[in-house]
Amino acid sequence: MHPQRKLARAISAWATSITLLGCATSAMAGKANDTLVYASDSEPENVSPYHNNLREGVILAHLAWDTLIYRNPETNEYEPRLATEWEWADDSTLDLVLREGVTFHNGEAFSADDVVFTFNYAVSPESRVVTRQNVDWIESVEKLDDFQVRIHLKDPFPAALEYLSGPMPIYPSEYFQEVGIEGFSREPVGTGPYRITNVRPGDGVSLARFEEYFTDSPIGQPEIGNIEFKAIADEDSRMAQLMSGQVDWIWRVPADQAESLGGMPQLSVLGGETMRVGYIGLDAATREDSPLHDLRVRQAINHAMNREGLANDLVRGGSQPLYAPCFPTQFGCETENVIEYEYDPEKARELLAEAGYTDGFDIDLHAYRERDYAEAMIGDLRAVGINANLRFMTSPALLELQRNGQTDMSFKAWGSFSINDVSAFVSVYFSGGIDDLWQDAQLQEWLQTADTSVDPDVRLDYYQQVFARISEQAYWAPLFSYSTYYAHTADLDFTAYPDELPRFYEASWK
Repeated sequence: MHPQRKLARAISAWATSITLLGCATSAMAGKANDTLVYASDSEPENVSPYHNNLREGVILAHLAWDTLIYRNPETNEYEPRLATEWEWADDSTLDLVLREGVTFHNGEAFSADDVVFTFNYAVSPESRVVTRQNVDWIESVEKLDDFQVRIHLKDPFPAALEYLSGPMPIYPSEYFQEVGIEGFSREPVGTGPYRITNVRPGDGVSLARFEEYFTDSPIGQPEIGNIEFKAIADEDSRMAQLMSGQVDWIWRVPADQAESLGGMPQLSVLGGETMRVGYIGLDAATREDSPLHDLRVRQAINHAMNREGLANDLVRGGSQPLYAPCFPTQFGCETENVIEYEYDPEKARELLAEAGYTDGFDIDLHAYRERDYAEAMIGDLRAVGINANLRFMTSPALLELQRNGQTDMSFKAWGSFSINDVSAFVSVYFSGGIDDLWQDAQLQEWLQTADTSVDPDVRLDYYQQVFARISEQAYWAPLFSYSTYYAHTADLDFTAYPDELPRFYEASWK
């Protein structure tokens, strides 16, 4: 849909919402109620951080749970959080001293038992952790005393501190074992700056400031009393509710709408490039009858993609074309030998003809986000003879299809859980795990070395080989880095970071 039409629809929806507010003033958010209401297009299938892989889940995790270590987003230095000290006993053994005097939201005292339980549970098969790469580097965790633990690694893993500061929050041992994952997903408990008070599947999540949050936390003390997350799938509705004051903060605002919203005195708009990468994943490793089984077809798809157009005309806001499954700032994103497939529809058609598809072929493109981006990709594909049909669905549904080998092509995005190391990206999708569509033994061997070596030069050398092979085989079509535009009420003091993690515990009312 044309941007101006979309904005017009949003304004129409805004007018309707203004009328409705006369009958539903309780829906209002903002400074007067000390309630920050933020909205997004998706919701995690489970609020447990280990059991979802959506950015919305990452946001909730950073509000309601603490990690052992904190990485300062301004300095990138590691600082104490639930752990006050850490030391490598050897290349595969990490000792940590834990903070005393911390309590969970339900009043339980934090101790080594919680760390031991959380990590040993997360690495166990029965945990059903969604992104196993985040935890599979751990062999086991043992308790040394009430406030000391030892983490045994399967192999040396130089990115361990980065992971401990990101996607590995600590759960309350006694409570979790009492209620199980089902009960925990309904009434979750953490130690974070906000406690979750209500989980409403299909609607949102309510949080309240945790008044007993420990005073020495590196993130400080939260100022805003209440936070409400609302899942609003429709873009126009999100913008309308922002304009009407029912929502205080939205993101992933299209560039054209961001410019228009920025002209409204009651709103503020900011944005920039993020670590998130958009890509088309290709899968024909086990299906020789698929056109994608032919390397020339996969190369054709890469040549068909107008990355510059996608980045500059659709995503905008600092987005740049990308050709490898990593973000440029991540350690190990070595792309010197990566093939930069230029936008060349004629070359794409030649490759398809060589592969025996002079008249093209029909195929499905699965997607769960940014329908307009997916439709632009479909346009590029159809221009070279590939008749791609959009199958738009939820993220969990797409993930299930993909893991069952039922998707040829999928437009997806990955933000590495904001971990600034390529092991959080390329190793998730090419090291032999459940989300590795190609199961390339050579890549798995190289990644094993790259992920575990304590020599940075060795890591860089092997990652360079990995990215070169992925591009040579055209296993993926990496496309662009995302930019994110945030729009929020002018009453809110909010800071955005490149890691695409809105830190609402730092926000305040003006």
